[in-house]
Amino acid sequence: MKRILTTLAALAIAAGSAFPSFAGMIDDIRSRGTVRIGVSLGGEPIGFRDAQNNPVGYDVDVATLLAQKLGVPVEFVDVSGDARISMLVSGQIDVAVANTSATLERAKTVNFTIPYNRAGLRIIVQKDAAIKELKDLAGKKVVVGRGTTGESFLKTAVPDAQLVYVDQFAPDGVLQLQQKRVDAAIEDSSLLDYLATKNPSLVTLPGLYSNDPIGIAVAKGDPEFVRWLDMFVSDYIQSGSYAANYKKWWGPESNPPALNPLW
Repeated sequence: MKRILTTLAALAIAAGSAFPSFAGMIDDIRSRGTVRIGVSLGGEPIGFRDAQNNPVGYDVDVATLLAQKLGVPVEFVDVSGDARISMLVSGQIDVAVANTSATLERAKTVNFTIPYNRAGLRIIVQKDAAIKELKDLAGKKVVVGRGTTGESFLKTAVPDAQLVYVDQFAPDGVLQLQQKRVDAAIEDSSLLDYLATKNPSLVTLPGLYSNDPIGIAVAKGDPEFVRWLDMFVSDYIQSGSYAANYKKWWGPESNPPALNPLW
């Protein structure tokens, strides 16, 4: 019996070394005393910088509320379109509240919460350009964020379009549109609808080319943290904070996309 117990103890030690334990993300965040949240500051009203260079916008408000619920200060990290996922995987940020479409392909690498917003791909064009529908983008210069769903869509839908890449839609892509260095741009409707109201020389084409759930993204390996974040988003929706935050940035007459809480 003693030999059997000794053998079982040895196996338990070996198993423990083969499967290292990881502290939960919430414990790690609280021990560190801050939460590192990636936000994309590339376009109003989702995320941008105010006159004092402070991060502001819809996603920034969501991230600020998330940090408050965790009970720690927030450390904002500006992330570009193609860096959001890699920075999560490498542990440079804890959470991404960065206008990230929750796609099946991305879900192979990171985990997503239920949607805290929804948007669709839309196209914005110069009013005086001869662009009335998607096919008219053939041969035209179109601003696109590197590593975004808009890039993937255009490569398939209009392979003859001349893609002009930017890491940040604002200010780089917006500036190219305003200076008429490009004919059009493709981005989330949430950004382009807002941009069109601020620039009379620009107009959005009717219709959406996708209906994307926008989720909070985290690295794989901590399902309990994902569960907590799902509860956070559910509370954000049910408490009225979602509707209030949306109307704050898109105007009191705007209609927030319908979202369904999980809890």
